[in-house]
Amino acid sequence: NYSHSQIPGMEDTKTNGTPNYESTGTAKSLQGSTVSFHNIHYKVTQRSGCLCIKRKTTTKDILIDLKIRGAVSGLSLSVSTPPTPPYQDDVVMGTLTVRENFRFSAALRLPSSVSQKEKEDKVNRLITELGLTKVADSRVGTQLIRGISGGERKRTNIGMELIIDPPVLFLDEPTTGLDASTANSVLLLLKRMSSHGRTIILSIHQPRYSIFRLFDSLTLLVSGKQVYHGPAQSALDYFSNIGYTCEPHNNPADFFLDVINGDSTSIAFDRIKEGDDSDPDRVTSSRQNIEDHLVQEYRSSQYYGETKAQLERITMNREYRYQHTLVKTPSRTITYNTSFSTQFRWVLKRTFTNLILNPQTSFAQIGVTVFLALIVGAIFFGVKNDQSGLQNRMGALFFITTNQCFSSLSSAELFITERKLFIHEYISGYYRVSVYFLCKILSDIITLRTLPAIFFSCVAYFMIGYKATVEAFFLFMLTVALVAYTATAMTMAISADQSVVAIANIFMTIAFVFMMIFSGLLVNLPSIVEWLAWFQYLSIPRYGLTALQINEFVGLQFCGDIPLNGTLPPGMICTGEDFLKNQGIDYTTWGLWQNHVALAIMTVIFLLIAYFKLRFIKKFT
Repeated sequence: NYSHSQIPGMEDTKTNGTPNYESTGTAKSLQGSTVSFHNIHYKVTQRSGCLCIKRKTTTKDILIDLKIRGAVSGLSLSVSTPPTPPYQDDVVMGTLTVRENFRFSAALRLPSSVSQKEKEDKVNRLITELGLTKVADSRVGTQLIRGISGGERKRTNIGMELIIDPPVLFLDEPTTGLDASTANSVLLLLKRMSSHGRTIILSIHQPRYSIFRLFDSLTLLVSGKQVYHGPAQSALDYFSNIGYTCEPHNNPADFFLDVINGDSTSIAFDRIKEGDDSDPDRVTSSRQNIEDHLVQEYRSSQYYGETKAQLERITMNREYRYQHTLVKTPSRTITYNTSFSTQFRWVLKRTFTNLILNPQTSFAQIGVTVFLALIVGAIFFGVKNDQSGLQNRMGALFFITTNQCFSSLSSAELFITERKLFIHEYISGYYRVSVYFLCKILSDIITLRTLPAIFFSCVAYFMIGYKATVEAFFLFMLTVALVAYTATAMTMAISADQSVVAIANIFMTIAFVFMMIFSGLLVNLPSIVEWLAWFQYLSIPRYGLTALQINEFVGLQFCGDIPLNGTLPPGMICTGEDFLKNQGIDYTTWGLWQNHVALAIMTVIFLLIAYFKLRFIKKFT
């Protein structure tokens, strides 16, 4: 399959569609750009069946030999069948204001040669041009935060791309989810932009006539095949000449969709008269005949001939220019206008702002952690140095490590909820994958893992009545934090390539339950058969629980006064060392720290897995 797109009017641009800037920092005057697509053939592989043995693999053609040449400037519309996918939210950070979103785009996408004052002037000018002055300092909005209207959100999303003055702007359903009046205002804005030398290509779902008449060119596809590409206002005459006439007062956009679906009024009426509408096979055959007829008519039309000739001239001129000059084909590698440090500073600032303004994942996490600490502190309050105290200490430590593991499930949303935003900003050249990954990790570790671990330790440790020494307390806090870090890293590694939070939670819950079995409380680890014993080395709770036991039990006495005859009741354990020895635990200083080292190593491994999963995902965008 050969897929190629070229934009001759953008030869002096960098990758990502970012234009060059003069030393003054102002953009060059925009000229209309010609956009051409040559011989595009796109297929997808589909699999069906539940079992590997019965699974079938089929190939479906999405685009077949597509040839398009866009106007020098103007508003172009692409309509296809089946209808376009369901509505998707715009890719813009909802917790930030309109102005903050524009500043973020300007800071990362404009080159360093553009001064801060020029970037701010550009942001203010865009806010005015897009009619967002009244809501410039209002938050865009999320599910929990009331924000701006749908039309204002659309214009904000468009403005994020206009920061770099792109000569060509691609939009996917910019009016979906908007009421008729708001949709009309958005298209009028795009029309004004196109009249100033910018080429705008978009797909749209069922536009009304007042919107359709704004378009300069129209492309129609049926089953991936091109059936029309030419002036939008000439489309009705074209279809009338090949036998499909639009009835008076009918919306042209609806008429075109009916024709390419084989459901136009005249065709449907003929089927009713002939009684063919009740036979599914005949209806399917009729639609296939209509599809073939539309394709053949277009390929024999003057529009197809003109487009083909223009594309051939573009290809010949491009090849001649590359053969006789040192100009090379622009690389598809994403480049960046800002340094790593600049990207890191801005992305980290936005990430922390998003966490602070999202109570569901920040303050609520700390509040729940303190509540659980009070609960466990009340249940195991004031443990004594006797046999019941030994059992209570062990139970409390097991609860603490298990709670840290399951509390990390909240990090499953870290990469899933912002997947679309990350992919869009990455391919647009905002930041590197490593920048995004480090910022998300730091923000999550500091705000949602470290702070809750500190609060939990301060509340639970003293309520339960563990060792009253400074060293033991800080070792307890360190161990709790390390367990949280490792569990969080594993959660990220599992969820990094998932698209549904519920599925990721299922995988993680199964993993943690399995680890609990080998943690050292539910079963005596030395008694496990050899071919299963190695699973304990994969258990995060085991390392945490072992470290906490060494920190707490070493030096404790549980028998009080020893009887005069020197004998103890069967099964009674008097010292913490005896208890640890019975559990097969090395309670030396190295035995304590090797558990911390193991947790740190597992954390690094899981984070590397998560990082490379993100890099693997972005290659298919």
